[in-house]
Amino acid sequence: MTGDLDSTDDIEMIEPVDSDIDLHRPEQRQELLRSPGATLAVVSIGGAVGALARYGLALAWPTPAAGFPWTTFATNVIGCFLIGVLMVVVTEIVTAHPLVRPFLGVGILGGFTTFSTYANETRGLIQPGTVATAFLYMAATLVCALLATLLALRVTRAVYSHRITRAREVSA
Repeated sequence: MTGDLDSTDDIEMIEPVDSDIDLHRPEQRQELLRSPGATLAVVSIGGAVGALARYGLALAWPTPAAGFPWTTFATNVIGCFLIGVLMVVVTEIVTAHPLVRPFLGVGILGGFTTFSTYANETRGLIQPGTVATAFLYMAATLVCALLATLLALRVTRAVYSHRITRAREVSA
């Protein structure tokens, strides 16, 4: 190295360009060659579908003024559970088309969950008389969303394992 701060001669790339691609697996390297147009399209379409589903829930289950935002809470917890199921299915159980995860995970479930609304609703609840509700909402959403994801991972793996065991027993 020459001492030049702008020199990149000795910098080793630690992280891959796309963190969900294992560059050591030749079949995954091909994903880097694909045009991002298809990915952008499926994420956009999925995001619209997910956002419409969330909007429909908000219309069906409106939050009263200064009340606990149950709709957003449920949306985020359910969405995190479904993301947990999806990740196990597409990374451990099936070899899915490369656009499945962007469409379902980033698009539909990314559009369905709404942590920006969660943050905005929390901010709106930080007023005299609703501060406790704000902190309860803030903590409960984080804890329940993470627990839902963990539960989804474990339940999906257990269900898959049980199905494999039963299939082996039937074929034996």
